[in-house]
Amino acid sequence: MNVPAVMIAGTGSDAGKSLVVAGLARAFAHRGLMVRPFKAQNMSNNAAVSAAGGEIARAQALQARAAGVAPTADMNPVLLKPEGDGLAQLVIAGEVEGRVRPHEWKAIRGRLLAAATDAFARLAAGADLVLAEGAGSVAEINLRDSDVANFGFAEAANVPMVLVTDVERGGAIAALVGTHALLSAVDRARIKGFVVNKFRGDTSIFTPAVAAIEERTGWPCLGVLPYVAAAERLPAEDSLALRRASKTGTDERILVAVPRLPRLANFDDLDPLLAEPALAVEMIAPGRPIPVEAALVVLAGSKGTITDLAALKAEGWDTDIRAHVRRGGRVIGVCGGYQMLGRRVADPDGVEGPPGETAGLGLLDIETTMGHEKTRKETAGRARAFDGEPPVNGYEIHLGQTTGAGLSRPMLMLEAGPDGAVSADGRVMGCYLHGLFSSDAFRARLIESLGGRARVKDFEAGVDAALDEIAAACTRHLDLDRLLEIARDR
Repeated sequence: MNVPAVMIAGTGSDAGKSLVVAGLARAFAHRGLMVRPFKAQNMSNNAAVSAAGGEIARAQALQARAAGVAPTADMNPVLLKPEGDGLAQLVIAGEVEGRVRPHEWKAIRGRLLAAATDAFARLAAGADLVLAEGAGSVAEINLRDSDVANFGFAEAANVPMVLVTDVERGGAIAALVGTHALLSAVDRARIKGFVVNKFRGDTSIFTPAVAAIEERTGWPCLGVLPYVAAAERLPAEDSLALRRASKTGTDERILVAVPRLPRLANFDDLDPLLAEPALAVEMIAPGRPIPVEAALVVLAGSKGTITDLAALKAEGWDTDIRAHVRRGGRVIGVCGGYQMLGRRVADPDGVEGPPGETAGLGLLDIETTMGHEKTRKETAGRARAFDGEPPVNGYEIHLGQTTGAGLSRPMLMLEAGPDGAVSADGRVMGCYLHGLFSSDAFRARLIESLGGRARVKDFEAGVDAALDEIAAACTRHLDLDRLLEIARDR
């Protein structure tokens, strides 16, 4: 007997597929079902680490949390991590398998599809319901023959699909009707209904539109989800959300500046800072200087440290950051951002790009050499950089070995030993620990050092509360019984 499963696909990127899956996962888990999230192929530089050390997209880790289960590599068997210039790191079953370019995709499609269907079968064996997520738009008919993420997987595993469209962006009617017009008859038949997402105001206004879509497509509407403000408290999967990540203002909040580098990775590290009322977090776009009024500059993770360093220098941000430090400002680097703060970064084997090396910002007395071995683990410890050594926890996922005299002043003391470095004056620090700012005590000490006071007492509880709100919205506004019938009718 087939385990019930349904794919939540989209008419486009950033339609809200990930959060709809998360909301449904929690809603069905509350009904007592063993729910497992799944995404055959994801393209994201926001990665997480499972307890077994496998690498998956952060979105599937969040969905696993919503379902009340630990994340595993089977939840995201194929992960592509863009490196620029059409090149992407390929992760299969949680392990790095090399790099691929778009023209190589068809040649390896069979292998990727097999990895996806095998992972799905293992995942389904321990589940009452599998909620799969599609990728991008299902109407990208130019990619249909090489598709793994949407119809390719759904066809191979015989999984029905439900479409999600984002009404907030406009064009939702055209997106659904246009998708129907572009698909083959076979693919159209796999879609069993649609969901309209992010509606603001009185949903009855959209009733005539629903009727028009149903008439033109033959697909039933399974609900109109209202805009749920709680969704903004959850990590965004799509890099399109970076444009909306800033939280700025003209009040007395403390300004935190984050240079928006081209290969920014794991940018959900910033979410706890965005949640703090005392802080105004501003993503600094190319072409703009780092504001002189910034109290803290955060250099976030990077999928290509040397490439992003070159971009940082080309923008003149290296000069801005050094001036910021001379004025007494603080700097924190996480992972790739930590590597940039050192004296030198070398990639002799071209692991992240063309072989080479470059000078870092020279704000920490460290040097980093990239290697083929990747560190991936969950860990915890204490922050030695602040009084009281507040506890921290998170995960490491990085290439490179860092050495230098600066390591004698570690930023953190983790389970496996010291991590990171702190400048002699204590104003510049960096480490490899992602999730650092989620640690409430650490974040409170950091904000105190900037002259403010933390207001969020339990960030992780806030994430769970947001998941509960999205689940409640799904329960109220979507036909969950019909969704379950669709999932069972495979």
